[in-house]
Amino acid sequence: MKREFSTCPSTFTETWPGEFANFSWGDFLTAIPAPIFLVTSYKANGQPNACLQSWSTFVGDARQFLCILGSVARSGHLYSTLKATGECIVNFPSVDIYDKCTATIHHNQWDTDEITAAGLTVQAGRTVHAPSIAECFLNLECKVLWMREHFPNSRDLVACLQVQHIAMDPARYNEDQLGRYGPTGYIYNVHSPRSADTGTVTPDCLGYIQLHAAPADDSEER
Repeated sequence: MKREFSTCPSTFTETWPGEFANFSWGDFLTAIPAPIFLVTSYKANGQPNACLQSWSTFVGDARQFLCILGSVARSGHLYSTLKATGECIVNFPSVDIYDKCTATIHHNQWDTDEITAAGLTVQAGRTVHAPSIAECFLNLECKVLWMREHFPNSRDLVACLQVQHIAMDPARYNEDQLGRYGPTGYIYNVHSPRSADTGTVTPDCLGYIQLHAAPADDSEER
């Protein structure tokens, strides 16, 4: 039988001060994985900005391909650059450069080229005025369609990006080579899963997709 939750389980405790102010307890209970990527843009002083992101999704139809950023902090450089320029690039890394991606968190000063300081390489976008990361196997050049509050006066916003151009390593879209999945493909954020019964915390870790054949579709036989 399922357990029901409307409030934070009493067993949950913060692993660092302010953890439950910055993240919902529901995030830790469900621990739903999401792909990891960096959103890059130019700050008003011309220096490249790099923001490590997750909690997002990608969707589209015949007219457009969209990236929905689930949480853009008003206080961060990403929000100010998206608002000022309306352009950015979404860069997908493989696990071998993940340490450099996380290094961007510690090189986020206003006057810093955050990409170069983390040991990564800046390339110019083809269709937008934003920096691309050369080492990332997939780069989505985007324009901002809209940004909206989660709720009135929320700390964070949702941003909808429209993809203008795609650059992808051929070895990734060929599944008989490196491919998009497995340990050399997309990496996923597994965010501190917690047990509601004991409060036990599984530390942050990375995940990847293991492919399984889908069940045969027998709808035509029914």
